Parts: sequence; C-alpha cells; structure tokens
Amino acid sequence: MAHVSTVAKLHFALTEGCAPRQPSLLNRFVAAMMQARQRQMEREIANYLANCGGKFTDEAEREIERRFLSGEVRW
Repeated sequence: MAHVSTVAKLHFALTEGCAPRQPSLLNRFVAAMMQARQRQMEREIANYLANCGGKFTDEAEREIERRFLSGEVRW
C-alpha cells in the first residue's frame, strides 16, 4: 500500500505545475482542413436539396450518399 501512495504522490508532484500541451502545428492544420471539408460538404448538400425541391426524400438521401459518401475524394 505504501508503494501505491508513493507512486501517486510522485505522479501528482510531476504533473502539478504542468501546462496542458497544445496540439502541434501539423495537427492543427489537419483539423482545420477537415473542418473546412466538412463545411464544404454541408454547403453542397444544402445546395443539392434546395435544387431538388427542398425535401429530404429517400431518393435525395440515396443521391447524397452516392455523390458525397462514395469514398472517392474530390479535393
């Protein structure tokens, strides 16, 4: 039991004054690219729905899946 409390005290002492790590520049860049792509897809889906009558029907859902979720990347 003494070992556990010593390890816990050591862990607390080492992490007590540490500031939270910020994501790296690469991680922030990738996250920004993913968010931009997500917003672009949402705009394209909204435009598609507006152009096909504004109703989210089964046919519209299938077409959205075919166009936007097919797996091919259109960057």
